[in-house]
Amino acid sequence: MRLGVIGGTGLIAMGTDGFAGHGISVKQHDSMVVETPFGPVPLNCMTLDVDGVEKELIFLQRHHNGSGHGCPPHMINHHANIMAMQDAEVDLILSVCSVGAISPTFQPGKVALAQQYIDFTGVTTTFHSDESVFTSVTQPFDSQTNQRLVDVLRSEQGFDSNEPMMYTYWLAQGPQFETVAEVNAIERLGGEMVGMTMPREAKLAKELDLPYAAVCISSNWAAGREPGDGAKDLNHIEVSAQANDRLGPVWACILALLK
Repeated sequence: MRLGVIGGTGLIAMGTDGFAGHGISVKQHDSMVVETPFGPVPLNCMTLDVDGVEKELIFLQRHHNGSGHGCPPHMINHHANIMAMQDAEVDLILSVCSVGAISPTFQPGKVALAQQYIDFTGVTTTFHSDESVFTSVTQPFDSQTNQRLVDVLRSEQGFDSNEPMMYTYWLAQGPQFETVAEVNAIERLGGEMVGMTMPREAKLAKELDLPYAAVCISSNWAAGREPGDGAKDLNHIEVSAQANDRLGPVWACILALLK
């Protein structure tokens, strides 16, 4: 198993503390910058001993910095990022995302999975600009991985079998947060959470036949949905802090995939 993990606001860095007490030891840990046809990509590469079996974990910070606040979402080099994962020969990409919640069942602090996405931004994201290649995205996320992680997330968060764990991600262009009117329209069109990055990765991974799944941390209510304060402003620093306080379920997913 070579597991690729992409983090952003929801997982700024990948340390080794999360492996403690789980029968996993770090045999080698290297940071490097790899070159791709689309630009350089910093990777954090770990060789792990998982109950006597060697595994590889490749971590990529999608903003290419240590804070998650540097490169704005509309400037992220998704082509380079996904190509770097392809070149690292990962078997699966697990993307960790911070999202604004629209569905009333996706309260801030809850960690769930993306089942579908909606992208009406009109921005083309493809490796095939010079030829006509049409890629099916009927199921944009790896269904086997999602089925496995649903049980992990339910168990880790103490949810019963009736708790919804799969949601539709609406891709917003950013870098501005959405207006209240936009969030209301997004909900009517089927969006249950909103973010600015992840579906672009999913599209490119699909073109390369790379299995891809997205763990989504509900870091805040979307604009106009804060209970008791529909006019509350959104703040990126607060959103990031909330997301990184909910890494327990994310680590549980990573450990389950490694084991």
